[in-house]
Amino acid sequence: MRSHMKKNILFVLAGVFAVYFTSCVPARQFEELKEKEKKCAQELAELKAGTLNCATKLTECENDVQVLKRKVSNLQNDTMVMGNSMRLMTKNYDKLNQTYDLLISKNKELLEGNANENKMLVTNYQLAQEQLQREQDALKVAKAELETKRANLDKLNNELKDAQEALKIREAKLTELQNILARKDSTVKALKNKVTDALLGFQNNGLTVEQKNGKVYVSLEEKLLFASGSINVDAKGAEAIKSLAKVLEQNQDINILVEGHTDNVPFSNSVGGIKDNWDLSVLRATSIVKLITANSSVDPKRLTAAGHGEFFPIDLENTAQARKKNRRTEIILTPKLDELLKILETN
Repeated sequence: MRSHMKKNILFVLAGVFAVYFTSCVPARQFEELKEKEKKCAQELAELKAGTLNCATKLTECENDVQVLKRKVSNLQNDTMVMGNSMRLMTKNYDKLNQTYDLLISKNKELLEGNANENKMLVTNYQLAQEQLQREQDALKVAKAELETKRANLDKLNNELKDAQEALKIREAKLTELQNILARKDSTVKALKNKVTDALLGFQNNGLTVEQKNGKVYVSLEEKLLFASGSINVDAKGAEAIKSLAKVLEQNQDINILVEGHTDNVPFSNSVGGIKDNWDLSVLRATSIVKLITANSSVDPKRLTAAGHGEFFPIDLENTAQARKKNRRTEIILTPKLDELLKILETN
């Protein structure tokens, strides 16, 4: 019941937030947001295209198996024809043997006859022997061809078995890959919900939580974390970071990237050795990383601090409102993809 009420409250807040930004955001910014949404859709399409590519390769394997099956069928038909031919030649061979025996008998009888008839019988006998030799040679060739066909048939059968095994392996890997991607999406969604619940009290004070590109983005405005030109986290911001750290502590399969961003106004305060906006953004990200590790058991190996200075603005307008949006810190949460990488490496 409480979860349902939270979802209703979030829905109302999201509506109010949407109405506020719809009325306040300039048309140009709206177009840029649409463009970002289009890029996200393109990235999703690329992921789907990757899955479609795997399905296409699977179809190609199935087509190869069908070609091998047709070759085996043709070879079996050829083997049957050769077998019939060999049986016919064997039958003819038996008939020739009978004729040969008959000629031997006749030859003995005709030896007592006249010389011309005897000579003709000898000639016929020689012709019969030659024909018999040719039939024997043809039979040997047919037997050799039949053995070759049988060897080819065995080879094709082995290739067919190998192709079927490879196809089964590919299907298993594709299924495993799809399951991992589904688990990843489910993990990201669950993580986003946990982060949203943990930071619910800060979301109208310069904090937003968004899920995109398979990651969870927690964006905090400068006013929630830092005084102007400072790298020390304010008390209110520290409270938000500590709440987030508790969620990260419970989700150990998540990598955490902290990115600092500034506006394009040149940094003029040289206190603390900060030279420019780039230094400021990096040191702010480092401050948040240290705050997370100091208030949780999150493994420091999962944390990365980075600074982009003024070079990744979310609003290109040269206005005070745009500069306010650009002065932010983004905490990007990415599920580990070790299982997926192992599958891709084996392919």
